[in-house]
Amino acid sequence: MGTPVYSLPGSEPLIEILSDPNKLPLFIAIDITVGETSVFADYIFPDTTYLERWEFHGSHPSIPYKVQPIRQPVIPPIPEMVKVYGEEMPISLEAFILGVAEKLGLTGFGSDGFGEGKPFTHLDHLYLKMVANVAMEGKPVPDADEKEVKLFMESRRHLPKGVFDPERWEKSVGSENFKKVIYVLNRGGRFQNYEDAWDGEQVKSKYGTLVNMYLEKVAKTKNSMTGKSFPGIATYIPAPADVLGNLVEDEGEGFDLSLITYRVIQHTKSRTVSNYWLLSIQPENSILINKRDADRLGFKDGDIVKIVSRTNSDGTLNIGNGEEKPMAGKLKIVQGIRPGVVAFSLGFGHFAYGAKDIVIDGKVVKRDRRREKGIHANAVMRLDPVLKNTPLEDLTGGSVSFYDTRVKLVKA
Repeated sequence: MGTPVYSLPGSEPLIEILSDPNKLPLFIAIDITVGETSVFADYIFPDTTYLERWEFHGSHPSIPYKVQPIRQPVIPPIPEMVKVYGEEMPISLEAFILGVAEKLGLTGFGSDGFGEGKPFTHLDHLYLKMVANVAMEGKPVPDADEKEVKLFMESRRHLPKGVFDPERWEKSVGSENFKKVIYVLNRGGRFQNYEDAWDGEQVKSKYGTLVNMYLEKVAKTKNSMTGKSFPGIATYIPAPADVLGNLVEDEGEGFDLSLITYRVIQHTKSRTVSNYWLLSIQPENSILINKRDADRLGFKDGDIVKIVSRTNSDGTLNIGNGEEKPMAGKLKIVQGIRPGVVAFSLGFGHFAYGAKDIVIDGKVVKRDRRREKGIHANAVMRLDPVLKNTPLEDLTGGSVSFYDTRVKLVKA
């Protein structure tokens, strides 16, 4: 899921770093595919997909209810099973961490990992305890009755022992808690009743007694580049600016369009290009432009154009080994975008993730050209003129900027 080379603005310097063994002597990726970042790794360890693994999703502050969804394994693992601490488990991120801990003899793992006589030798030992915490928080959930226990056991009978072992699971949380754990897992988590979330017309689970208009922690933190303190109150900060606070003004150099990115509902993040049902709905994306700008610049609907910026003047991404991927795509003229703005949707334009041939164990896995269609123009986004290998940033929040790059379009 984490693929900085694909996801971050101005990502070409990342490729230079990941490709340089003097800067990164050993790069291990744990992934379900060979993506835009893991393609540069020295070793790729397989991981489990969402149907094979545990995951504890949080909720958004705008949700007034107390909720804790819990994803749990529902299919046998696709990768092979391995043995760590003498126990079978799917090869995965967790198996890798446990394997390193076993090899190095790290404390906090092994037969007494959770205390004397409480082992941490299998990923279940951690995740089942997390489920028990959810079950016992506040007013504990009731025990699952015999009908529920039977449903729980029978619905998991197809899973191998390395994934589901009732004896291991019960020992992980204690017999006194196991039926409460079953109660939670049968429901896919724990969810507050609708009526329990409200106190009259107000939410019952409030943020607390204090809302800070002044953030002392922020005010006491200094900008490492200037030595000045960050503002502790809501403040207007002119943008875009570099890390020293100097305004970045590219418009006067002919970059008269603002580049933004967005998501369409059927394609999100970097992974949905592998879903061919979704690709049948939208095989590729486009560069959206307002008709007024298209007429002014002499473009027609369907023209193939390249996006260029001040820090990527040739509109390409150098992916190594002498290969480049042009930041080019089909132009789509619409009225539903502000004049002066161009946009592309996320999820298309891959150069890895199956979009290129790769060799595994001496065998060539042929690429699927459907995965390289469309445009992913993050590499064009503006680099900080002071740092030079890092995109423009929101220094106070610590995030990168996706919406402050001035660009121009040229026919490809």
